[in-house]
Amino acid sequence: MALILIVDDDAAICEALDETVRGLGYQPVVARSGAVALDMLARSPVDGVLLDLRMPGIDGLEVLRRLRSRAAAPPVAVLTAHATAANTIEAMRLGAFDHLTKPVGRAQLAAALRGMLAAGAVAGAGEREPAGDGFVGSSEAMRAVQKTIGMLADSNATVLVSGETGTGKELVARAIHDHGRRGDKPFVAVNCAAIPAELIESELFGHVRGAFTGAVGERAGAFREADKGTLFLDEIGDMNIAMQAKLLRALQERMVRPVGGKPVPVDARVIAATHRDLGRHVRDGGFREDLFYRLHVVPIHLPPLRERVAEVVPLAEHFLAHAGNKRLAADAARLLVEHAWPGNVRELKNAMERAAALARGDVIAASDLDFIGRARASEPAAPDWPEEDLPSATARLEAMLIRRALAKSGGNRAEAARLLGIHRQLLYAKLKQHGLDLSEERTGGVGETDS
Repeated sequence: MALILIVDDDAAICEALDETVRGLGYQPVVARSGAVALDMLARSPVDGVLLDLRMPGIDGLEVLRRLRSRAAAPPVAVLTAHATAANTIEAMRLGAFDHLTKPVGRAQLAAALRGMLAAGAVAGAGEREPAGDGFVGSSEAMRAVQKTIGMLADSNATVLVSGETGTGKELVARAIHDHGRRGDKPFVAVNCAAIPAELIESELFGHVRGAFTGAVGERAGAFREADKGTLFLDEIGDMNIAMQAKLLRALQERMVRPVGGKPVPVDARVIAATHRDLGRHVRDGGFREDLFYRLHVVPIHLPPLRERVAEVVPLAEHFLAHAGNKRLAADAARLLVEHAWPGNVRELKNAMERAAALARGDVIAASDLDFIGRARASEPAAPDWPEEDLPSATARLEAMLIRRALAKSGGNRAEAARLLGIHRQLLYAKLKQHGLDLSEERTGGVGETDS
């Protein structure tokens, strides 16, 4: 019979857990403090540990740190009534098998114990102090994100964070960096969509003096600036195909070649993010499949705020506390929950900062948020339903744009592809798909050409 150590300073919780664990067919033993638990574990092994986080003296995280430094440590499930992003991430980083929120149901506890005992001991981790809360979220989806962050923070695995604009993709990247062993090294963020195509190679890889007109000095580039730390490539889906090939080579070889210079080794952990469906982008020919799989080692998806309505008010209160220690009235909370938040967490944060700056009192009422209602009222009315469906309308628009690009380029398909911002091979496929006769697009007797 498996021996399960229950560690909690609350007598009633210990009694309830003891009864449940015994009813599930395991043998429970109880420790009412972190110090007693460590002493018991030093004297005799157990098969699993249910560990409370908040205890006087030696708390749960400290027990976990000390336990993980020992050989053959048992698997641990952390239990807390006060789950935060910081303690979830840190518990998982320190090797906890799971992080459960009290009250824990019988079925949930049974599943956790089965998983713990099947997995056995989990390797430990270092003893860095946890970073502060980078984001707030208590939904199942966000708790899963926080657990993933904790489990991979100390690894060098490449991470791809996806989600709509404003969901907090950079906050996830920073949390991974801050909670990992690279946390005291540089965190360098690059927005790939904001840099012109002709400059992004220099921005990422650097350049030597005289490499091109205007290169009056040497530039290290983001990869070398992030050496030993983390490089965050935001909106990676907007990077052009030519640059994608160079990025793939840099990731594979862990070397960068500055413009006009020689290869230089780099050690930067890469976290990429995108609001696009990269899988579809690959199928459409706008993103390299090999680069996609190189980045898609550990995927993390952030759901939009409209899918986690229960977090709207806690997030709003979090932002208000930082913006001026103000709080929400009930009518204001109702208004926030009813809003769709198309800009996601970023829109909510901006709204709370605006309300905190303009409200006269310490309580934010619905009247202080009337700009949210005005924004919704000012939205244009939905147009009449089109006579054609979306695929048909999209195909018609796409064919029209291709015709215009070919006409403007005089039938030069390479130039037309450049004007359209797509790869030449994708243009060929689109010509065939739409049944376009290239001869129709030639002007001034210019012959068909690809160069």
